[in-house]
Amino acid sequence: MATRGIFETQRFVTGEAVEIELPAASLPLRMVSGLIDLVVMVLGVLLIVWVAPVGILVQDEALAQAFVIVIMAMVMAIVPITLETVLHGRTVGKLIMGLRTVRDDTGPIGFRHAVIRALVGSVELWMTAGGVALIAAATNERAKRLGDFAAGTYVVVDRSRLHLPPAPTMPPELDQWARQADIGVLPDALAVACRQFLARAGTLVPDSRARTGHELCVAVLHYIAPAPPQWAGAEQILAAVLTERRRRDEQRLDRAQALRDRVLGRERTTQPE
Repeated sequence: MATRGIFETQRFVTGEAVEIELPAASLPLRMVSGLIDLVVMVLGVLLIVWVAPVGILVQDEALAQAFVIVIMAMVMAIVPITLETVLHGRTVGKLIMGLRTVRDDTGPIGFRHAVIRALVGSVELWMTAGGVALIAAATNERAKRLGDFAAGTYVVVDRSRLHLPPAPTMPPELDQWARQADIGVLPDALAVACRQFLARAGTLVPDSRARTGHELCVAVLHYIAPAPPQWAGAEQILAAVLTERRRRDEQRLDRAQALRDRVLGRERTTQPE
């Protein structure tokens, strides 16, 4: 188990340094979402045609061609790009189905990603009636179409519940040191690496376990003061730091929630009349 690969992890990380890979939307969900978007587009086009001056368009062929081009541009690019940029990766269909487009590292997409997805989608969705997109999405685990590959994105289930794994157990002999220590802000990748190592340490061969634990411990101690007791082992130190880090995060969140409750007057509902 090499530490280089662990430190380069670029997935979503919570405040407690718990790595979470958001679940990718299945192909059926994406198809339903796409059909909803298609229905919305068709209704929008029919509304535009209904209010458009049809008589003038019939008399002027050039104006009619320009009108058709504008409608096609709106349906194939302008509307999808605007919705995904303004709604942070959502369209009408995705809002209804609880889906969202995110970057491969699970971060929010931007205007550039929306443009690339729309431009590639104009070919794989509209010019091939969705056939190319369906084949591409059916051949990979994340149901990514070609536009997703080009933009570095995928669609996730936005309404899924995230279950965080339990924190490591605090070694009793290091509890007092950890509570008094000044623990700096650990890089997310390092915190994730430590948590993964502690979870998998029992499955590693002794030499690899000792080497990786030592390397991670040396990296973590750059952010801790004072240093732990000399007799403490690397795994004990890592467990103590992560446990205390999570305990402090929970206390901070509890204080913030208590402040919100006082501001909103919620604390009165918990007090006897």
